[in-house]
Amino acid sequence: MKTEISNVWIKCSQPNPQANLRLFCLPYAGGGTSIFRLWPRELPSNVELCAIELPGRENRIGEKPISNLEILTEKLVEAFLQHLDKPFALFGHSMGALIVYELARKLQQKNVNPVYLFVSGRPAPNVPELYPPLHVLPDAEFIEKLNDIYSAIPDTVLKDKELMQLFLPVLRADMTLVETYVFSEVEPLDCPILALGGLEDHEASHDNLMTWREHTRSSFLVQMFSGGHFYLNENRQPLLQFISQTLKDY
Repeated sequence: MKTEISNVWIKCSQPNPQANLRLFCLPYAGGGTSIFRLWPRELPSNVELCAIELPGRENRIGEKPISNLEILTEKLVEAFLQHLDKPFALFGHSMGALIVYELARKLQQKNVNPVYLFVSGRPAPNVPELYPPLHVLPDAEFIEKLNDIYSAIPDTVLKDKELMQLFLPVLRADMTLVETYVFSEVEPLDCPILALGGLEDHEASHDNLMTWREHTRSSFLVQMFSGGHFYLNENRQPLLQFISQTLKDY
């Protein structure tokens, strides 16, 4: 039985081979595994956190980002099936929520299910996008609109043209992935869904998060936290307390 993970897609910054359960985490658009770097120290000892490292960023910066969700999830399934020797949960924020949902759908087709699916900062996948497509815009307008809507680009990156040129292809690919996604009706998931959001995030309001209810045959819960769209960065501790409480006895 495997005790440690070695995989280009899956990064466990603090390996915990004694853990009973793995929590796989997917980032928001433009994000990388560093978002989750401090999470392991605030999770219970029975949980091993593994962040998904997508092409085009951080250690995989030399690779071309993937802009098609179907292609991405097929590759993720292949990577995951090698490392499911323990029960696992999935967490994804914004773009990541869409990815983990589609990943869970594909895994269920192979009779593999997470014990929990945490979907954060995004309505259900059958809900139309609130804004016109951004990925088709010229660079300057794309950056401006993206930042106006999501405040998604740090000032340090915005002010550094060279850094922005590195960051831009990933952002555009990620937004293309989200905005070209087409939902198809399938059977609901068999795993519990926990839909999470920031109280000041209008895109992921309580009512919008309730749209996830129809996508599971199991239990369902909406949990709101203080903060906006990036509440998981602004106010990490309450979120991790909630995740810890959910997973601690597994």
